[in-house]
Amino acid sequence: MNRPQDRAGRATVPAPRSSSPPPEPADPAGWTAGRIVLYALLTVLGAVVGLAGCFVQALWFPGGLVLALAGALALFYGGRTLTGTKLGAGLPAVGWFALLLVANSPRPEGDFLVAANLGSFVFLLGGLALAVICTTAPSSAALRTVRRNAQH
Repeated sequence: MNRPQDRAGRATVPAPRSSSPPPEPADPAGWTAGRIVLYALLTVLGAVVGLAGCFVQALWFPGGLVLALAGALALFYGGRTLTGTKLGAGLPAVGWFALLLVANSPRPEGDFLVAANLGSFVFLLGGLALAVICTTAPSSAALRTVRRNAQH
């Protein structure tokens, strides 16, 4: 059996091939002031969408639930697409979830923003699932790389 050799004549073993996409850089554009402001804005916008979703899903069930989840999905996916990073989807999800944690805590008056009913649980768990999907899905650039490598 004939093995490839390096310049010194030693046998080399090729690296194993993987069909998984290469890891994305943590932040391809770098930490500029504009990017930091954009991330902060996305986090605040996540809290705003979470607050609006609390009211909309309860007022117009079941259509309001669909509308609230669609708004959360649009924000998470839009942040991911706008920034090109997973952090762009993760930070709005952090703002969204942080507001929902506060909304679920009891007030001194005994009121809640989010009632303990089916619609509220679907909103909470569905929004978390959408956030995880948008944050962990491979980027379109990584998918193009996988397709290009699969064709060769």
